[in-house]
Amino acid sequence: MTKEGFIFNVFGYEHPNNRVFAFLKYIPARFKKLFNIEFLQRTWKYETTELFRAEKLYTAQNYQTFLQTFRKRFPDFVYYCPFRKKELISAPLNSVKKVYVPSKCLRSLENLENRDSLQEATLGFIRLLSSESGISIENFGVHGSVALGMHTTKSDIDAVVYGTKNLRTLEKTVDKLVKARTLSYQFNNRLDAARRFKGRFRNRIFMYNAIRRPEEINAKYGAISYSPIVPVKFTCTVIDDSESMFRPATYKIGDYRPATAKSELDEEKIPVQVVSMIGCYRNVARQGDKIKVSGMLERAENQETGKSFNQVVVGTGSSEDESIWPI
Repeated sequence: MTKEGFIFNVFGYEHPNNRVFAFLKYIPARFKKLFNIEFLQRTWKYETTELFRAEKLYTAQNYQTFLQTFRKRFPDFVYYCPFRKKELISAPLNSVKKVYVPSKCLRSLENLENRDSLQEATLGFIRLLSSESGISIENFGVHGSVALGMHTTKSDIDAVVYGTKNLRTLEKTVDKLVKARTLSYQFNNRLDAARRFKGRFRNRIFMYNAIRRPEEINAKYGAISYSPIVPVKFTCTVIDDSESMFRPATYKIGDYRPATAKSELDEEKIPVQVVSMIGCYRNVARQGDKIKVSGMLERAENQETGKSFNQVVVGTGSSEDESIWPI
């Protein structure tokens, strides 16, 4: 939450000094007319502030619109990244009014007296997962509208678990609870079915995702520079899915097979990984699975060693034709 009333999702694990890369999620009513996008009819209220949200949270067109509005009206929220050679939305730390950390939000929920029905359901859901999985409740958190105290009767349960191994354990636990009919899955599309992260608990929609533990954060801002080369479309095989559940999601790949003539690459340009900035493409494939990818081929160079590799980024904010689909 910023002093202006914007609510952002912090994005990724590497940030410049004195600011954080973030994606705009909620817009105060007084600034709504500044953003030329389609909004959901539903509204939220943070304390006394009415908030609006984009109909589609992440599209390249919306991102460019956000960028344009910030550049014109709130220039401090636009940052030129020299390592990506482009402007990005980021929140300066001196504009931040309050930070919501999922683990701390869960602690606050546990200590809250007179919880409402959604708060009780959220806490009950996380306690169930902790008990059945053997994962300490300290490794869980809550985010979304419940964490911010601005949920309604229509809100979902948004849970997080910290750590790669914990996420994999939790997946097995949820599957076991579905088979026992304690929970049920709810899939609205192919991606939901691949991720298996959404369902119902006590007749409420739940979702759970993963956050890196501190020891799993290996990125440092400025350590690597990125240069776009060409848009590509191809199929490949996932050879390592150990970082596919985070955001950004990284899939190590092999067996690159171009889908178009423009995507045919010389050997030195073949990508070794696919990185998704878009949340819905997290955890959609496992080791050995084949995926269909459309994104931007980039050259990544380590600033200290000079060593480089190629990757494909999905969610550059410049094209709507970027995706990952399980085959």
